[in-house]
Amino acid sequence: MPDNDLFESEMSDVTPLKRSPRERLVKTDSVDASLRRQSATRTDTGSDNVLTDDGIAPLDAWCVLEFKRPGIQNGVYRKLRLGHYETEARLDLHRMTVAEARRELWSFFKEARRLGLRTLLITHGKGFGNKEKSGSGVLKGYVNQWLQDIEDVQAFHSAQAHHGGTGSAYVLLRKSDAKKRENRERFMKGRVQDV
Repeated sequence: MPDNDLFESEMSDVTPLKRSPRERLVKTDSVDASLRRQSATRTDTGSDNVLTDDGIAPLDAWCVLEFKRPGIQNGVYRKLRLGHYETEARLDLHRMTVAEARRELWSFFKEARRLGLRTLLITHGKGFGNKEKSGSGVLKGYVNQWLQDIEDVQAFHSAQAHHGGTGSAYVLLRKSDAKKRENRERFMKGRVQDV
């Protein structure tokens, strides 16, 4: 029995599902659309967000992001660059507008600071999804600038290939006061203090 005949014999007693009629969608008036557009582009006036959302040039998809503040040890930066630190939190900014990414990144860093996190992974993408500017990462350019503008960021570097490569960045945050105190106590344990 050919496959077609077998299929027809198996499906002979099947009845199609009944569909409810489709509803026709009517566009709302242009006032609603303009209000939605304004609210989507409005900046947060009451927010403490210091990140800018205009005037930053896109970066090439393969550009490696790298930054470290003065005082960061080379060994610490090398371990960050090579992905040797365990990532404590991740943020994916794919498919977000610049305004959405700005809000998400700011609240993500506030939460990371509150929790005392130290190492983060930010995925910004390479820009291949942007049809007009294929190969140039708009969000990548903004993330590069934003990370330098956030005072708690001590260093960042593009991730290793298994964590997203040049579409992601490892971020090292400043130690919280509680972590500094904890380290001091741990290293002073067993030592005799000068009186």
